[in-house]
Amino acid sequence: MRRDGRGRGASAAAATALVCALGATALPEAAYATPGEPAPRPDSGGSGGSGGKSLEEVRSEIDGLYRKAEKATDAYNLARERQTRQEKAIVKIARAVVKAQKEMSGLRKRAGAMARAQYRGGGMPAEARLLLNDDPGDFLDGVTLARKGQQATHGLMSRLERTQAALDRYAKSASKEWERLDGSRKKKAAAKKQITAKLAKAQRLESRLEKKERERLRRLEEDKARASQAKWLDTGILRQLGAGASATGKQAVAFASAQIGKNYVWGAVGPDTYDCSGLTQRAWAAAGRSIPRTSQEQWRLLPKVDIQGMRPGDLIIYYPDASHVGMYVGNGAMVHAPRPGRQVTVAGAGSMPILGVVRPGGA
Repeated sequence: MRRDGRGRGASAAAATALVCALGATALPEAAYATPGEPAPRPDSGGSGGSGGKSLEEVRSEIDGLYRKAEKATDAYNLARERQTRQEKAIVKIARAVVKAQKEMSGLRKRAGAMARAQYRGGGMPAEARLLLNDDPGDFLDGVTLARKGQQATHGLMSRLERTQAALDRYAKSASKEWERLDGSRKKKAAAKKQITAKLAKAQRLESRLEKKERERLRRLEEDKARASQAKWLDTGILRQLGAGASATGKQAVAFASAQIGKNYVWGAVGPDTYDCSGLTQRAWAAAGRSIPRTSQEQWRLLPKVDIQGMRPGDLIIYYPDASHVGMYVGNGAMVHAPRPGRQVTVAGAGSMPILGVVRPGGA
């Protein structure tokens, strides 16, 4: 799945075009601004390498497999994040337990010393001690000290009880965190298994195609994206978009555009490879904003904006299950990491079904 080549040549023009998005409210007039003439449609008839299926059917099946793998990747990344948090929580609890146990040991030593002192003082009644004492003043001083000793004993016992209660709470918390950690590990393993299976099947389908068929397959993908983009632009959406990027939005766009040509690898967050949400997360981190790791969490947790109010730096969430994300860069274009076997690239913002738009940190 990893490739050494980054396909930068094919993306150089797009990368150059993106520079303009950093200093203006939108990109200069580009291929995404108005629907262009559709490219000649490649032959989508059956072929020997595709087992009797038409190339369009193969494309559709491969696309479905990659989408399922991407959804599983989100589940994997989320489970991995939760696992990391749970491991940190367990370490924090363990440190608290060590501290409480050390305090408990000291308190027990003090309690033992007090018990021995009281034993040595005996249980003689106060009246007898007064009669045996030559100086009543000394006796009264002793009574005062005894009362203070009793108060100290009560305080010590209260601290012992509180410390023991804290240790009990830590034990329960640790047990719950271990259960959660075990669940996260299982979810992570299941997601990884699903990702591996879907990617392997998709790659097997592609490997059966001859070189010319693979090229036609790529053109079919581009045709489908172009048709979706044209349909989106036909709604007049560009006439409704006018706001420019904020300072942090420009920084995020600059980072994302600098990654053009780098390979997609599931679960990757840079610096050499990315998955879709890894790219958007790192781009906004470069702008000084921390955002969730997965496209689904980005959709769930980040502030939503109307598509008409979209501006460069905003994140476009795709498909009903929020399984893909790209960054809007202006003039109807977005930059994204598409899928395994492809590189970070510029595409039409409407080239896939849009679920909605989010704006990190009110950018």
